Order: sequence, then C-alpha cells, then structure tokens
Amino acid sequence: MRIHPSRAAALATAVGFVLALTGCGGGTDGDLKAPTAGTGTSAASGTPAASGTASATPTAAGPSGTGDPAGAAGPTPTGPDGNGKATYSADATTEDAYAYTHPCSASNLTVKVTSPQGFPATVRVVTVTNNGSTTCGLDFHPAVGFSAKGSALGIQATPPEGLGGAPAHPVRPGATTYAAVDLNPSGGGGPVADEINILADPSHMPNADGVSLPLATTGTVAKPRVGLYHFTARDSFDTL
Repeated sequence: MRIHPSRAAALATAVGFVLALTGCGGGTDGDLKAPTAGTGTSAASGTPAASGTASATPTAAGPSGTGDPAGAAGPTPTGPDGNGKATYSADATTEDAYAYTHPCSASNLTVKVTSPQGFPATVRVVTVTNNGSTTCGLDFHPAVGFSAKGSALGIQATPPEGLGGAPAHPVRPGATTYAAVDLNPSGGGGPVADEINILADPSHMPNADGVSLPLATTGTVAKPRVGLYHFTARDSFDTL
C-alpha cells in the first residue's frame, strides 16, 4: 500500500499534538461534545482552550461532474474501510464522496472513550459521532496522547504504517466511527495516565479542537498504539 503525500504530512502534523489518556475497566470512561467555545484541550498545557471549527459550503455534484448526482452510477469506496456504497440520492451531501472534500467540523462531533468488554484490559475505544446534517471526512485515525494529574506525559499513540487509499474516512449524518487505542501492547513499564486527549482529525483541526477525557481507572502507558477509524470497534482493533 503506497503512502499518499497528504497522509504523510498529516501524520507528521499529528506527532506535534500531545494528548492524554488512562484507565481500564468496563463501560464508558468519558465523553464530551466536541468543542464549542471553552471546551477542548490544548496539547501543550492540558488546560481548556477555545475551539475552532472547520466548515465548508455543501455542493451537490455527482462523480460525473455534471452536478446531477442522480445520473451517476456505481459504488464509491468508503475511506480506509472500502465497504461503503453510494446510492446517489437526491441529496449528494449525504454520500461518501462528499466527505472527500468536506472535512468534519469539530462542533458537529461528539467524542467519547470506552473500555469495551471482550478486548484486552489495556485497550480503550474512541468513538466519534457525526451530529451534522451532511457527510464529513476524518483523517485515517485520531491523534491520541496521555496525561496524568493535568500534566502531559509527552507520549503519543503510534498509528499503523503504510497508510493510503481514499482521501478521507467518511462519516455519514448520525453515524459513529471507532478507533481502538492500546495503552500498553507489550505490558512494559511506564508512567500511569489518568486522562486521554483526542484530536479527531489531525489533518484539518487545530490543537484547540482536541478534547480531554478522564478515564475511570488509571493505566500504565508504554509504546501505545492507535488503530484506523472503522465502523466497528473490532475492525479498528484488528489494525493495531
């Protein structure tokens, strides 16, 4: 799989984002409606910062470029999953292809972190829900980092290598996508984190759009990894 230059740049940008995570145990560790003013967390300080939003004006045009979505035929791949099919309804803004040129706005997203049953104790799952009325695009994975007692640990989860494919990961209106995070894949020693910081789309969102979520139980962080966005937690876990 070849690496798109834009993806490589996005990953380089994500490295600069210092975030925060922790915990284990079942159920939901934390959730937060992604930033309106005064919510979100600055990567450097771990303290609340004003959020920004990235929006785009919807346009209705099918792949044929005619501006008539109903006249287009055939499937459209769905980001890293590659399992979506475009129906080309009357409103093209809800189709997957629309996301390729329309990044998600942080103000339209709800971000949560859970400790789902059936996964290793070191695994958390980030969920991102699109509350907007149009399909929007995310990067292949979130940027994820960790902190303890309000101080950043300076450790960032590493994504899979060799990324490539569609220009964005589409999330349709009302849909939720998942990204698995393993705090300590090898079981090694490291600092204990009590918070996770998440930037849903490091390619298009400023650090101020990151959210900081407490975890129900603290956990040791050592060489953490983050999986690709997928539409099930298990599929994302399989990419770690």
